[in-house]
Amino acid sequence: MGRRHVHAVRSLGLDVTAICDTSTDSLAETEREHGIGADRHYRDLGELLSRARPDGLIIATTAPTHAEYTCMAAEAGVKLILCEKPMAVSLAECDRMLRVCRERGARLAVNHQMRFMEQYLLPKTLVDADAFGGLTSVTVVGGNFGMSMNALHYFEMFRFMTGEAPRRVTAWFSDAVVPNPRGAEFQDRAGAVRLETRSGKRFYLDCGADQGHGMQVIYAGPYGHLYVDELAGVLHSTVREEQYRALPTTRYGMAAHRTTQTIAPADVIAPSAAVLQALVRGANYPDGADGRLAVAVLVAAYLSHERAHAAIDLERDPLPLDRVFPWA
Repeated sequence: MGRRHVHAVRSLGLDVTAICDTSTDSLAETEREHGIGADRHYRDLGELLSRARPDGLIIATTAPTHAEYTCMAAEAGVKLILCEKPMAVSLAECDRMLRVCRERGARLAVNHQMRFMEQYLLPKTLVDADAFGGLTSVTVVGGNFGMSMNALHYFEMFRFMTGEAPRRVTAWFSDAVVPNPRGAEFQDRAGAVRLETRSGKRFYLDCGADQGHGMQVIYAGPYGHLYVDELAGVLHSTVREEQYRALPTTRYGMAAHRTTQTIAPADVIAPSAAVLQALVRGANYPDGADGRLAVAVLVAAYLSHERAHAAIDLERDPLPLDRVFPWA
């Protein structure tokens, strides 16, 4: 992911001051791929910060070092910080990141890219139109892409699509725990999650350990549905004809307009560049508060599963701040 960020940085015409990794193999691969010479290689972040003194830092390590590196950068005077998700491995670490960045005057973005991706921007435009009647629910069905790996992105997508923070969280995790491709020390969970906002908008996600393909999303409203195959880049729309919109929702089989169109398939580099560009401009970027909310929803999902699938109310139920999770 770090090498992808180099692509993103250069696509914006920005300079790569230095790169840092504990792995000499990763540094060598980045040099071969991007021509970043050994004079700009570091294996210790503290040394990079003191010698290279960058204006911005992108943190693409695994999650256990996110808080430490973010705070180190802010305390060293870095003013623009883009951190990969999950933002941190505990809510206490999220809060520390927010506090240190606020105190040091650093802007912190978390690489939740949904507000810049056509596969969400186009559905948002369509569901917000009068012909659709607004968004009532979002359903995501996919392969075993992990709660901390990809479900976090969908939590932020739901917040972006509805303009509301999730309030209630209910979860059912799969019994099977599949080995994590990022290392044996990491663990992610598969399963199902339900969210609900204060106004009653719903979100359903199923990425069970017994599912092995695809990423599909259905957006529902009073008058229609949108179906998006995110990997294929296809959007299907079905919306009630206008003369039938006043009829009750029980008349779900009325004549409808149906369309199919292509959208940009899921990508990593271009949306990451868009997040970085927004951070540089100082407007409309997914900030630390957005990143913390996604982590809070994930923590609540763990609690719900452990409490016999009881709903966790994010506005009323206390969450464990210091509990550390094994996310990558």
